[in-house]
Amino acid sequence: MKITAYLPLIIVFSLFACATPEREFGVYKQSDGAVGVHAPAGAKESETQEMALAECKKLGKQNAVAAGSRKTVNDRFPITYTYICR
Repeated sequence: MKITAYLPLIIVFSLFACATPEREFGVYKQSDGAVGVHAPAGAKESETQEMALAECKKLGKQNAVAAGSRKTVNDRFPITYTYICR
């Protein structure tokens, strides 16, 4: 077998291996109906709002309004944002 036959397949798999992984956010519903988003380091606030909006839409709401943010001691998620679904 010639290695040149597998060369395109090797290139495709190497590109997938080098791709930047999608950010992982921690999204949760609070007991008061608000949505919390644990943001990874370097995340933009607009990205967290998109995650909150997706969660609000799952709950039947059409809008996510920022209610506040706070720092955490978690190295993976240094900031938690809170959104109100409307």
